[in-house]
Amino acid sequence: MSSVSATIQNVFNEPACPKNAAKSEKERKKGCTKQLQPGGAAGGCAFDGAKIALQPITDVAHLVHGPIACEGNSWDNRGAYSSGSTLYRTGFTTDINETDVVFGGEKRLYKAIKEIIEKYNPPSVFVYQTCVPAMIGDDIDAVCKAATKKFGTPIVPVNSPGFVGPKNLGNKLAGEALLAHVIGTEEPDYTTPYDVNIIGEYNLAGEMWQVEPLLKEIGFRILSCISGDAKYHEVARAHRARATMMVCSKAMINITRKLEDLYGIPYFEGSFYGIGDMSDSIRQLAQLCIDRGAPPEFMDRAEAVIAREEKLAWDEIMSYLPRLKGKKVLLITGGVKSWSVVAALQEVGMEIVGTSVKKSTKEDKERIKELMGEDAHAFDDMSPREMYKMLRDAKADIMLSGGRSQFIALKANMPWLDINQERHHAYSGYKGMVDLVKEIDKALYNPIWNQVRTIAPWSNPADSWQAKADAEAAREAAELAADPAKAEAKRRARKICNCKTIDLGTIEDAILASTLTTVEQVVETTHAGSGCTGCRGKIGDILADLAAKAGGPVVELTPEEAEARRRSKKICNCKEVTLGTIEDVVRAERLTTVAEVTAATDAGSGCTGCCEDIEEILDAIVAPAEELTAIAAE
Repeated sequence: MSSVSATIQNVFNEPACPKNAAKSEKERKKGCTKQLQPGGAAGGCAFDGAKIALQPITDVAHLVHGPIACEGNSWDNRGAYSSGSTLYRTGFTTDINETDVVFGGEKRLYKAIKEIIEKYNPPSVFVYQTCVPAMIGDDIDAVCKAATKKFGTPIVPVNSPGFVGPKNLGNKLAGEALLAHVIGTEEPDYTTPYDVNIIGEYNLAGEMWQVEPLLKEIGFRILSCISGDAKYHEVARAHRARATMMVCSKAMINITRKLEDLYGIPYFEGSFYGIGDMSDSIRQLAQLCIDRGAPPEFMDRAEAVIAREEKLAWDEIMSYLPRLKGKKVLLITGGVKSWSVVAALQEVGMEIVGTSVKKSTKEDKERIKELMGEDAHAFDDMSPREMYKMLRDAKADIMLSGGRSQFIALKANMPWLDINQERHHAYSGYKGMVDLVKEIDKALYNPIWNQVRTIAPWSNPADSWQAKADAEAAREAAELAADPAKAEAKRRARKICNCKTIDLGTIEDAILASTLTTVEQVVETTHAGSGCTGCRGKIGDILADLAAKAGGPVVELTPEEAEARRRSKKICNCKEVTLGTIEDVVRAERLTTVAEVTAATDAGSGCTGCCEDIEEILDAIVAPAEELTAIAAE
């Protein structure tokens, strides 16, 4: 597991990752060493993320080393289409059992690889590590290396056991596997100034097929698409492209950034959703190719295709505009779709009343603000009850989301459209935008909605479950209105930092008690925002709200009062040891290690959670003292 840990640390230190860039230098050195919290893999574990990222490589045999349930739960859960081989839709698993747990599953893995090669003869076999074999110590790297040497077929280890983190981490570990074992291992027969990579596009419902013909007509040569409708040999030659378009930065930013660092391939993040974004992406891709040697008139060819396709698309959409203009949409998605779909819907006059940013990067959120304004209703998460209330109160006319949220819309008797990976309609490119408009129109104006909203003649409206749910919500709201203390307790109990399970009240109390004025101070005091950093924007809002309520400048402390408050900060909650106590002991006894501090003060002898803080205190005291000693010696 040491190599897996090193790879994970490398991924978390990704310089192009917005969350990593938002950290302080001290936090960046630590990487993301926090333990995965219970429920952290809900919605997909690291193995699931790696599998769905690589499975669209169609001619590869994808072998899951683990219990059969791992393969069963991950098989075909993303609707990626293939124009050729269908081997990627065949499920392969070692199906390890109790005996393998005791004696090891490496022999079973080797036999499975041998059987796949003899029966299917694929250009490569991808072997996915899962939780159980990782915990018993199966070395899939060694098995894959031996099998590659024996059979002459590249066997690629994908080290992404589910327990190491959530789905997004698995996406990046999949990218690391491609960089380490696939990309750069073959050379193309020839190259052109128009060779490009498309990364983070999975050909869901055949979406890439709506874009690829236009790119080819302009003159682009798609050297590699990672990983929609991809072939192994195409991925292996990705290092010879002239430019890269990154469709989803949340998934594979590490591939695009390392292709630039190692092979000098520039990249940009774009979107194929919506007419405007599609045209902009073509222009940016063409400009990168021109910068790398393509003739300037290449842009003229791109503009000619853009002009023709935009006209055709708008000619088809025009008749739908009066029916869609002003309709309100609740968008429950994330990542690149949180802004790209917003832009597409705004083009046809629809109003976005809310969009989820749960999986979105800092850049995604900034783009949402550009599109929807500073007051945009962008939420990290929305409870089912909140979604239901928004739809029932007619604050939205339709909900666009994944399949897991559809039942909320159906319970509210409101239209719903699937835009996530399970969908059966392709919405990318110019044609995709036309199809999206048609599907939204069909959903909105389906006559079934008037029928399901009408109470049956023999039914009592007050007995319906919708009426009972509304009555319960109204009762709770009345209770909170009548009991300010209860309402305040509920407000303070709202979870702000899910990584560290810290609520609003805890953060507010810390800000007021310690006169905190910056996000960094709140992070240091409460540890909220020290995990994935996703809640730091919320912390900034809390600081702004409290400052506004105070209505004036924060009272300044005297230097003596500030120092006393600093020294009283609790470092070890288990043993109730303060910062001042540790500093005094370190200086008096010239301590240099955490173990020495623990022996002298008991700090860190409980849960050990404060050991990193103790080490930072030592660094702050010991390092300057050593420098002064060295200067004096000179």
